[in-house]
Amino acid sequence: MRKGLTLLFALSMANLIQAQHTPRGTAIDVPGSEIERIVEKTKSAAVSDTQIKVVSINEEYNVGVGVVHRARTHGKQAANGIEHSQITEVYHVISGNATLVTGGNIDNVQEMPATSQVVKVLNGPSSGGGAIVGGVSRKVGPGDVVVIPPNTPHWFSEINSDEVVYLVIRIDPHKVLPAGYAAK
Repeated sequence: MRKGLTLLFALSMANLIQAQHTPRGTAIDVPGSEIERIVEKTKSAAVSDTQIKVVSINEEYNVGVGVVHRARTHGKQAANGIEHSQITEVYHVISGNATLVTGGNIDNVQEMPATSQVVKVLNGPSSGGGAIVGGVSRKVGPGDVVVIPPNTPHWFSEINSDEVVYLVIRIDPHKVLPAGYAAK
């Protein structure tokens, strides 16, 4: 009996060890050359948000990778606060300097139509409006990373250089972004 329990325990441990080392998914690459291609393609636009790829992670959640380009306008940026109800965004500034406002409340907030590009491809259900009241301002520049949780108003109130370009990672636990999407 004791040998049987020992053997059963050993087999259970072997299965557990094997399960821990079994690959759970496949890594997805977004080469720097693709990011640079999008930056170059969108550099003449005043504002561009290009989703490069949306991947499904083991059918549990989606992750989007995109590049955003915002050019400086004369003076302050247009008041256009936004928040996303189901997506966490991670900004990694590639170039330029800007003032990012997060938190607080969006003036004249309205839900974005389900048919808009922002909702269908970029961020899922979102609301936008005017300036953010009561938010926290921070200067951001190359190398800085900002994590913006769902339902957190955000807005670039000022572009302090000619432009700001940042990589955006969108974490989508509710799978509202179109998995398999790839920029052309």
